[in-house]
Amino acid sequence: MADGADKIEHHGTGHRARLRKQLFEQQGEGLHDHELVEYLLALAIPRRDTKQIAKDLIARYGSLSALLTADADSIMREKWMGETSVAALKIVQVAALRLLSAPVREMPILSSWQALLDYLRADMAHLTIERVRTLYLNSKNMLIRDEIASEGSVDQAAIYTREVIRRAMDLGAAAIILVHNHPSGDSSPSRQDIAMTRDIADAGQKFGITVHDHIIIGKDGFSSMRSAGLI
Repeated sequence: MADGADKIEHHGTGHRARLRKQLFEQQGEGLHDHELVEYLLALAIPRRDTKQIAKDLIARYGSLSALLTADADSIMREKWMGETSVAALKIVQVAALRLLSAPVREMPILSSWQALLDYLRADMAHLTIERVRTLYLNSKNMLIRDEIASEGSVDQAAIYTREVIRRAMDLGAAAIILVHNHPSGDSSPSRQDIAMTRDIADAGQKFGITVHDHIIIGKDGFSSMRSAGLI
């Protein structure tokens, strides 16, 4: 049911005031994930008690991060959720990613590695399809472009060596970092991942383009092929 059916009276006004007080006075310390969602939804659908809706959403998706990164159409199919309420969740995701990506965009990538990993995990760890991204860097290892190279099915996405190297040359990139996620949750590289990465690294070397790393993101964490000695 969409947001327009939110005319039912509820008794959550005092509870919302307590959440707001905790937010202001304690910067949200101690608030549960469902309470954060509850307050967000209260801003979008103020005439409905959103506590149980929030609890149901967290139970359905498993965590706050999984909920925020879930597909908007998927969330909109949940009871009482419509465009306005889903937008309230999605604007928080966009703002969080903007904050996390700031060091990545403003500092040399290799000196802000942890910030890069935090950003990538926040953006990709809970995706239900496989996404491949290529980060193109200049000679000072500053980010030139962060592009989605492909999106695939639940367990496979295609990336083509020639397209990656050609794009790097078009952008004048000196180095690239490959990134993709494993929807299964296991971040271990497959034999196909390793072979594809080595092909790109070999092709890039001929044109003076370095592959710094291939990072695989999963719900269990991440894997670095460079750290594992695979490239």
